[in-house]
Amino acid sequence: MERAVIIGLKGANAQTAELETLSLSIGIETIKTFIVPLVKPRAAWLLGKGKTEEIIEWAIDQEADLIIFNPALSPSQQRNWEEASGLCVIDRHEVILEIFSQRATTREAALQTGLARMEYSLPRLTRAWTHLSRQRGGTRGTRGEGETQLEVDRRIVLKKIARMKRDLEEIKKHRHIQRAKRMNKGVSSACIVGYTNAGKSSLLNCLCGSDVQVEDKLFATLDPTTRVLELKNGMKLTLTDTVGFIRDLPHKLVQAFHSTLEEAVLADFLIHVIDASDPDAAAHYQTTLETLKEIKASDKRVLTVFNKIDCLEDDEAHVFNIKRIQFEAQTSVFCSVKTGEGIEELQSAIETMLREGRAETKFLFPPDQYKAVSRLHRDCEILKEDYVDEGVRITAVCAENVLHRFSEYIIGQD
Repeated sequence: MERAVIIGLKGANAQTAELETLSLSIGIETIKTFIVPLVKPRAAWLLGKGKTEEIIEWAIDQEADLIIFNPALSPSQQRNWEEASGLCVIDRHEVILEIFSQRATTREAALQTGLARMEYSLPRLTRAWTHLSRQRGGTRGTRGEGETQLEVDRRIVLKKIARMKRDLEEIKKHRHIQRAKRMNKGVSSACIVGYTNAGKSSLLNCLCGSDVQVEDKLFATLDPTTRVLELKNGMKLTLTDTVGFIRDLPHKLVQAFHSTLEEAVLADFLIHVIDASDPDAAAHYQTTLETLKEIKASDKRVLTVFNKIDCLEDDEAHVFNIKRIQFEAQTSVFCSVKTGEGIEELQSAIETMLREGRAETKFLFPPDQYKAVSRLHRDCEILKEDYVDEGVRITAVCAENVLHRFSEYIIGQD
């Protein structure tokens, strides 16, 4: 375990405590946390000179391996701290990038994380290189100063960034093809979103009977996983599990994972999972809403799921916060994936969300159109079916993206 000194700002104690957990998940032990009041940020150090010297002296005396800042550091501030302390100095963003790098298991996740890391590292190249003297260039008698090693390294990184973006575009095209196939089948879609470690993957497994990897750690899921949920009334729905959100998620990571987060943007509705037992549930709720707004998915219909109610403590302030979230939410359900409590109510709420997004339509099929009737049974929820002289009269609930296939048989719509 590496030993670290963590620096947080007064008034952001919850974020600083979360940073300790994030650091521990990648093998960094916190030996001391400094909570510093900051009236005016300093350009060179972020903190004042006296506090900077105090922290550096303490870190060196206690043989710390690195210093971690909860607030973001500029490249110049990072260099100044490293030169003064002789220690590795990183911030919250770099810790999250390292976690993503360790958790990435597929090519897409590795590319997305690598792209975010490259873009983060670009203005910080001088931290990694000391051989920045000018290289000689040209021919005899015409030699100029040439490029600095920094300029060469910068060009290499930019080429890697361009290549990663091209590879991600190819994966994005493939994802669009898969999504189009699902939509052509007339199956509605929902996306499971929420704060990291809220129980999203566990909920997917519980509802769909799948075996998606579940671990009690931050960012256990980086790749979207889609499974089909068949409800009791015969309706089908594709459920997609997505990467968890977190406070101060680096913007570069949001950009890099945009193709993954597109599942939330294009879904018919969202299932927002909240860990009801977490004391910071209200802050996590707001973080998810802000991230959804950033990826332009804030206008979606949302079913809010309060998970882990089996661990919910009877604390008056916490219960008040949960009730406040419930009041703000459009529709909400309380459940425990672990015990199964509330799962039936959740399935009923999902059925209701599906019906609200579909139109109740009346059809009349001639006797010889049995294939069309069969397709309607496959793609829609049949409410009523009668055999009449003219053929088959059916009332069904259909998604908007399949109605056009049966337009010639429509005789009424509610």
